[in-house]
Amino acid sequence: MRISEPAPAKINLTLRVLGRRADGYHELESLVVFAEIGDRVTLAVDADEAPGGKVAVSGPFAADIVGENLLERTLALLREADGGLRLGRVELEKNLPVAAGLGGGSADAAALLRAVRRANPQRAPRVAWHELAARLGADVPVCLAGAPAVMRGRGERIEPRGRATSRSPLAAVLANPRVALATGDVFRALAAADAAHRLPPPVPAFADLAALLDHVRAAGNDLEAPAMAMLPVIAEVKAAMAGQPGCLHAAMSGSGPTCFGLFEDQPSAAGAAAALAAGHPRWWVADTRLDFPA
Repeated sequence: MRISEPAPAKINLTLRVLGRRADGYHELESLVVFAEIGDRVTLAVDADEAPGGKVAVSGPFAADIVGENLLERTLALLREADGGLRLGRVELEKNLPVAAGLGGGSADAAALLRAVRRANPQRAPRVAWHELAARLGADVPVCLAGAPAVMRGRGERIEPRGRATSRSPLAAVLANPRVALATGDVFRALAAADAAHRLPPPVPAFADLAALLDHVRAAGNDLEAPAMAMLPVIAEVKAAMAGQPGCLHAAMSGSGPTCFGLFEDQPSAAGAAAALAAGHPRWWVADTRLDFPA
């Protein structure tokens, strides 16, 4: 039996850091959507497969994964949660840059959780999937849900927003300068104050694209400035994106260094991606579509 799950790129349309909590983590609020482009995780379970599980990595960014793969930790936590789960072999097709602010590793872990859940329908109700996801990382719970959401806390509190079915997907371009940037380093550079004991105003519903753009522009990404200070090429990527015809908004996703651009339509996005790739052949550039959040 082979079960394949997509691991789409996570895009932080907004990212507010509300302060450092008493436990050392940061209090966050982020409007998250997912792209059509991403990695792919396949779980191969044989009838006589031992429960240990193995991970094989392929794809254009396979060589960039160093140290312990998050999928290996996911398998370890799954064995701890329920030793009777059928885990099998794991195949990761790594199409997204590593340490790119796209939640690639988190999306991979979430995809593996979904695949294991599908492979174990009888035992799945015994596993606390959301809690397991939260133990794996701040972005894993929202990636496990796999739909537009507002994530809060350190990522464990998810407010589903759903896909606005009455709206066309957002035409977008992603660009990465092929330089890794560690999330922890960016948070340390931000040097956030202690979190205030007050709730930010709720994220509104979006009646149309103009309303979404107004919110995204106003909220911004609090990690963008420290990330750019550490890696000035991010400002170059953002400026190059913003300068493309039809670009409605350009910003950095997550802790960077990937920048996204929202475009008027898909032909504009495709043209921008081609121009960016031609002008900056060392960058990773892709046009894609993003969920339109409700």
